Amino acid sequence: MTTPAPTDQAPASQGDWLRLDQQICFSLHAASRAFNGVYRVVLKDLGITYPQYLVMLALWEHGDLPVKKLGEHLRLDSGTLSPLLKRLEAAGLVRRERSARDERSVEVRLTEQGVALRERAVQVPRRITASTGFDIEEIRELRTRLDQLTSMLDAAALTETPGCE
Repeated sequence: MTTPAPTDQAPASQGDWLRLDQQICFSLHAASRAFNGVYRVVLKDLGITYPQYLVMLALWEHGDLPVKKLGEHLRLDSGTLSPLLKRLEAAGLVRRERSARDERSVEVRLTEQGVALRERAVQVPRRITASTGFDIEEIRELRTRLDQLTSMLDAAALTETPGCE
């Protein structure tokens, strides 16, 4: 399914701002869904989903992590993260254990199988990049702009009245 191309014209009137093709949130949503479709195909060989892949990326990068810290890295709450970890544990890729230092904390650790999966996952970013049609510099620029947008939106969410008045 494709999203109709947005018009290049600026909205002519205030009412035009409510057109779907004028919403940056919808463009981001549509791009995210398209990425998920590509990731679904690319990750099928690894036997994991896109959210599970994100968990694995964080663990490959940072090593063992408390569930709370893992959630912070992924911007996920424990209600969303716990089922992901349960499925990854059932697949033999991670292990959850109570922290020896703090009984209230649960640590997530890669298993040998989880560590080995990293070698097979090395091709994923190359395949995703190729799917975009962008060169590496365009990808970096887009990621930088999206990170800036995320920071601005996080800051706006902390204020009572974000946006224009």
